[in-house]
Amino acid sequence: MVRQSSVKGGFPAGNPIANVLVIIVGALIIGASIVLGFFAFLILSAIVLMSAAVVGLRVWWLKRKMARGGVDTGDGVTVRRRVDVIEGEYRVVGKDRDET
Repeated sequence: MVRQSSVKGGFPAGNPIANVLVIIVGALIIGASIVLGFFAFLILSAIVLMSAAVVGLRVWWLKRKMARGGVDTGDGVTVRRRVDVIEGEYRVVGKDRDET
């Protein structure tokens, strides 16, 4: 008859070699979890920092462009607008009868 007993709610005390193996395997699993968690944290932190840097650079670029008052034409040339000129398009609808 095999007697299963536990010491203070711990693991079974039947085989001391098995107990030692359980402790070693448990310690290895806990250690591996800590190491993998640390590297996952580093990778996630790097992704967050890179994203923040890209967003920050873009916001800085837009603020700089708006402060200069320039308009980007798409080909790398920035055209400055005059503040005192109102731009617009017009179309002649009809001619006056007096001009004929």
